[in-house]
Amino acid sequence: MDWSTVHEPTGELFAPIQNSAEWRSFRFTPEQVSQYWRDGYISNIPVLTPDQCDRILADYTYFLDEKKKHPQMALLYEYKRNQSDDPDNVLMHCLGHWRLTKLFHDLVFLPQVVVPASQLLVEGTENVAVRLWHDQLFAKPAKYGGVVAWHQDYSYWTRTEPMMHMTIHIALDEQTEDNGVIQYVPGSHRWNRNGGPLPVTDFNFKDMESIRRVLNEEELRNFKPVMKPLKKGEAVFHHCLSVHGSYSNRSDSPRRAAVLNYFADGVCSNTDEELLKGSRIPKGNKMEGQLYPLVFNPDWML
Repeated sequence: MDWSTVHEPTGELFAPIQNSAEWRSFRFTPEQVSQYWRDGYISNIPVLTPDQCDRILADYTYFLDEKKKHPQMALLYEYKRNQSDDPDNVLMHCLGHWRLTKLFHDLVFLPQVVVPASQLLVEGTENVAVRLWHDQLFAKPAKYGGVVAWHQDYSYWTRTEPMMHMTIHIALDEQTEDNGVIQYVPGSHRWNRNGGPLPVTDFNFKDMESIRRVLNEEELRNFKPVMKPLKKGEAVFHHCLSVHGSYSNRSDSPRRAAVLNYFADGVCSNTDEELLKGSRIPKGNKMEGQLYPLVFNPDWML
């Protein structure tokens, strides 16, 4: 089954929300919202229990173990068994797995994620309706896991506008300095080129420092990454212009993460070409339909 045809959670990952008060319980505090807009991210937010992580990791094996490959892999928008093509620096990366299993499907509707996203997508706006852009998996195997080069997410997403996008990075394993913890450059969400993102410097994420070639002197002076160690089940919410990346995993344990990308309802296509594999929306038309479900509406809290 293609789970993108179902635009509500199945109940496989979490119990249905019962009422508006329960929806409101997932809101960030004003202090958390202020921190997000100050730094461009907010980290160490618990969103999954260890048991939920373990259940999701069981489905993760479809993308890591050739013998257990999911029969509907063709539904994925992208699948790179090793994004770097270097056997000594392996990074599994895929998009679109929410279409393949109930657990990954329900993850994109997780209230601990979509309610705060509604508060953070548009600066100065208390709540907006939220749509799924796409999901991602990043897996670094033990001992020879590769890097994810410094980048801004929206650099890869300019086929949609206006820029009202964000990302939630969820640690399914504990993330430490040894296994390739995610890192951020505070304040870099204010770095732009005439209101847009920095140019893409590496589509394969393997040239860790390539972004430095496009930074100006002030940005280079302020390029001071901060590690954000995460416990299993914790997340970082980050702005689509926040510069972030992660170094290699040389530890004895894998480092696996699930990533959710959202935009505010009302974002439009900026191209007549494919947006995701098999998806075209005429330029200027609203992003909606089967692959871009509404995952949260502020009216649900009333």
